Amino acid sequence: QVQLVESGGGLVQPGGSLRLSCVASGSGFSINAMGWYRQIPGKQRELVAMITTDGSTNYADSVKGRFTASRTNAGNTVYLQMNSLKPDDTAVYYCYARATTTYTAQYWGQGTQVTVST
Repeated sequence: QVQLVESGGGLVQPGGSLRLSCVASGSGFSINAMGWYRQIPGKQRELVAMITTDGSTNYADSVKGRFTASRTNAGNTVYLQMNSLKPDDTAVYYCYARATTTYTAQYWGQGTQVTVST
């Protein structure tokens, strides 16, 4: 099993910045990809950013140029630097990992609230 623990959410004014962190822990696993999704009540969870093990990164069009995803060399920690935040970025942000133990599975963090408001 793989556990994902997120931190870094909170309340920020429009135009401000936040940095989210997510650490993957467990035993005997290898990460294939890690990233971030977000969800607004009543809407589907949507991809924000994803980093694969070869270092390639995909972003939602709505966050390109404002958000940057990165990971540690060990590959078990992923960050999301969010700049120029807008009220539309308000959501619960979930860390995601696709990892292989004896099989490949998807894992989710518990979610962290990001609120952009005056």
